[in-house]
Amino acid sequence: MRIVIFCHSLVSDWNHGNAHFLRGICSELIARGHAVEVFEPRDAWSRANLVAAHGEAPIAGFAAAYPMLSSRTYDDATLDLDQALDGADLVLVHEWSPHALVQRIGQHRRDVGGYRLLFHDTHHRSVTEPDSMAAYDLSHYDGVLAFGQVIRDLYLSRGWTAHAWTWHEAADLRRFHPIEGERKEGDLVWIGNWGDDEREAELDEFLLQPVHDLGLKARIHGVRYPEHALRKLAEAGIAFAGWLPNYQAPQVFARHRVTVHVPRRPYVEALPGIPTIRVFEALACGIPLVSAPWNDAEGLFEPGRDFLVAPNGEAMRRHLRDLLGDAAMAAELARHGRETILARHSCAHRVDELLAIHAAFDESSQPNRSLPQGLPA
Repeated sequence: MRIVIFCHSLVSDWNHGNAHFLRGICSELIARGHAVEVFEPRDAWSRANLVAAHGEAPIAGFAAAYPMLSSRTYDDATLDLDQALDGADLVLVHEWSPHALVQRIGQHRRDVGGYRLLFHDTHHRSVTEPDSMAAYDLSHYDGVLAFGQVIRDLYLSRGWTAHAWTWHEAADLRRFHPIEGERKEGDLVWIGNWGDDEREAELDEFLLQPVHDLGLKARIHGVRYPEHALRKLAEAGIAFAGWLPNYQAPQVFARHRVTVHVPRRPYVEALPGIPTIRVFEALACGIPLVSAPWNDAEGLFEPGRDFLVAPNGEAMRRHLRDLLGDAAMAAELARHGRETILARHSCAHRVDELLAIHAAFDESSQPNRSLPQGLPA
């Protein structure tokens, strides 16, 4: 098939975690023989901020790390959809795309047709900014891919779409896997962005204070840390290492003994069942993980066996102390977590799901067959 994807950016992962999953999906589709073309806006804020902070070197780094991937930049005013979508079989439009572009592509689907068109939502804005999401014109889209059951249900219950499927993020196993032989440089690493005020108190309780109290050698990678946050890291004795190209995360995980997951507040309070892609990637790399509370409402993992859950800061300190003091326990937790990823949560699994959804459209056109709302069994 020819598959066309419109997204905010494939090239830049600066404060843009969606790029992680899209890179893995595109890599898997291409490996299976599909033709994939990605379009991203020329003025994407993620790429602009990356270049402003680090120059053009990260763009070259992406090309070297993903030689099979590329994207075409476009300007809204000059984008020729007839040309971009010529011969397409499946088109995915990510929810960070501008409202006007989403509408234009839908109208092209209505007027020209010949392909299936899906909207891809991987954010909490359906809950935190419902008016903005309701403003997307999806009337000519075939359906929505939502990265959690609760988001899928919102699209259906609010009448934003007639068809929706749960399509969780996953790990790109081509790049996220254990790396043997790396020398340990520290006890704990956390890779994540500050996240405005969405988890400041949680980061203090589940990361900064435990590291300080246990006297751990810890390192944090991420962007958009304000001055007061950097002061907090320094007071906790944590080294701040800034932005990290996501494809280098496996090496960083391999140099540390444990990591943590601190979900943003909207996912804990209103969007149960949705972990960030960092959980999938860390487990794929075989590093023991301790998580702050979140409700695995969809049964993606086995909490307690894939990772440990700390209901409060004291439990986080206890879990970290136990894992760092018991190598066998840490190894078993890491083994089980990675096996779960291998069995259920790779980008290869998600491509299987995507292709099954696409195939279901043809099946639904047969007499007495309707399009399923969930993923095919």
